[in-house]
Amino acid sequence: MTIFTKLSICYLIAAGSCQIAFAQNPMPPVPTPSGSGGSIPKKTPEPYGANPRISGASTPTQAANRKAISVVASIKIKIITDSGSIVVQLSDSTPLHRDNFVKLVKQGFYDSLLFHRVIPQFMIQGGDPSSKYAAPETGLGNGGANMTRIPAEFNPHLIHKKGMLAAARDGNPEKASSACQFYLVEGNVQTAEQLNLYEQRNGIKYTTEQRAAYTTIGGTPQLDMGYTVFGEVISGLEVIGKIANASRDGNNRPLGDVRMRMEIVQ
Repeated sequence: MTIFTKLSICYLIAAGSCQIAFAQNPMPPVPTPSGSGGSIPKKTPEPYGANPRISGASTPTQAANRKAISVVASIKIKIITDSGSIVVQLSDSTPLHRDNFVKLVKQGFYDSLLFHRVIPQFMIQGGDPSSKYAAPETGLGNGGANMTRIPAEFNPHLIHKKGMLAAARDGNPEKASSACQFYLVEGNVQTAEQLNLYEQRNGIKYTTEQRAAYTTIGGTPQLDMGYTVFGEVISGLEVIGKIANASRDGNNRPLGDVRMRMEIVQ
C-alpha cells in the first residue's frame, strides 16, 4: 500500500511512495466492508499506506515487452521467518513479477530484511531494503524507490484471497508495482453483498469458486485489479496470521523484528 505500505491487502497486502510503507502523509484509504449490508462505509489503509509516499520520479516502469528471465515453470519459494516458514508458488500468468522475484531471491536480496508493516485481518508487508539495519521505531516503507517499477499484470483469475502473494506499489497512474516490496494477504471473511459491490467498483466478475473462497477463508477484495497478485501460499498459511497479529507500533511495524530469508524450493 506509498510505494508499499498501506496496501489499504494491505489491512495480502498496503506507506510510502513505493506504496511501500511510510510514515506520516497517509495514502488514500481503500474502502473496506463492514457488516453485512449493501454499503462499504469503513475506510482502511492500502498496502503501503500510513507513511509518506516515495517519489516516483526516479522509478521508471520497466518496458512491458521486457524479455522474461528464463525460469522453471511454477517455481516455488520458501520464505523463512522468525515465526515459521511459508512456501509460495509463483504464477506463470504474471511472468514479469515472477521472474523479477526469482532474480532477487537468487541474489539474496531479501535475506535479513524485515516484515516492516503488519495489519491484522489485512496483510503483512516486507521487502524494503532499508529495513535490514533499521533501528527500532524507525519508519520504513520507502526503500526500493530507486529501483525500476514492474508493469502491472492484473489477472481476474488471481484475486486477493487469503494466502495470496502480491506486489506493493505507490500511487503511479499505471499502477506499476514496486520492484521489491510485496505483501501476503490475511484479510477477513466477506459477504455476498460486499462482493457484489466490489465487482461493480473494480470491474471484475467473481467465479463461483472465487466467491466461495472469499466467503469462507476470506481475503481483501478491495485490492482486486488494483495491485498485481503473482503467487499463492501452499504451505505455512498460519504463519501469516501469527506475524499479522504481532505487537506493533503506530506505523504498524512489529515491536520485535520479524526477519526473513528466501530460497528456491527444488
